[in-house]
Amino acid sequence: MQRSDVTQDDGRWVGLSLDVRGRPRPGLCVFSAGSRLLISQQSRPVLLAIVDEQLDGVDFWRTEEYRSFVPPLRADVARALAGSPQRWAHRFAQYLADSPESPLHEGRWLLSCESPLRHWRHAGESHAEYWGSMLVEGHPEGYLDWFFHATSWEVLPLRPMPDAQDGRVKAYRKQAREGTLPPVLLWWVSGLDCHLILDGHARLAAAVAESVEPPLLQLQRTLPGDVLAERTDEAVAFYEGELARFAQLRALHGPTVPDGAATAGPQLVRLLHDLNTVTQPTWAWPLPGGEDQWRRIAREVTADREWPPS
Repeated sequence: MQRSDVTQDDGRWVGLSLDVRGRPRPGLCVFSAGSRLLISQQSRPVLLAIVDEQLDGVDFWRTEEYRSFVPPLRADVARALAGSPQRWAHRFAQYLADSPESPLHEGRWLLSCESPLRHWRHAGESHAEYWGSMLVEGHPEGYLDWFFHATSWEVLPLRPMPDAQDGRVKAYRKQAREGTLPPVLLWWVSGLDCHLILDGHARLAAAVAESVEPPLLQLQRTLPGDVLAERTDEAVAFYEGELARFAQLRALHGPTVPDGAATAGPQLVRLLHDLNTVTQPTWAWPLPGGEDQWRRIAREVTADREWPPS
């Protein structure tokens, strides 16, 4: 896997671009059978979902089978990397690449600290209130309400959130107060139209309990290399075309006409940045056996419960 830093035009770091090769299917994989989705980790069903035909939302059933691929994060490491999302991103990128149970597969990805979740908090709303409204409740079953939450801002934990008295949460609450809390790792899944928590359930619970903003890293797919190269060429051609157009105007009207670089240059920078950060839909593989197999898995994991709802 190749990594490269993605920055704003002012040089500010916003994320890591990950170019993944030789990994045709991920260990944490989204399968589809029509309107029914299955997320499995290796052979373990993690989440079953039914997308409402009227696009109102998603019924889901969460199992107890998800296992984070991130090893326990030591307190001394957290202190050493505190306040450096770039260094944390490199560390998490290595965990993603090394584990056979992560969602990475061939293509380009962005691991970014610029999560849109940061921008949806209302003025005067505490961090506890904000995250309390964003986290999807329900275990083992629940509902993602697309009709009510039309801005795709919900966060679905892949395991039940621990309470404030949990031992791990208590340990992380001290780090939250000190400002050394490691980031929460999120994965944007377009088929669910929400973020999944890959790692950091206890850290997020600690931040909520202390009413502080949790550090975030968000994983998402971006443009593949060949498409990126094509669109980069188009952006450069646009820039060169603008300079040529201004040169013609200068030849016609004299040197009082600007050369166009002050206008076209920033436009080119913005276009190139957007190409490196644009979100692409999550890949889903056809579920072998289709809807019948999905129903068999649903019967096994839900046991004697009536699910999916009729």
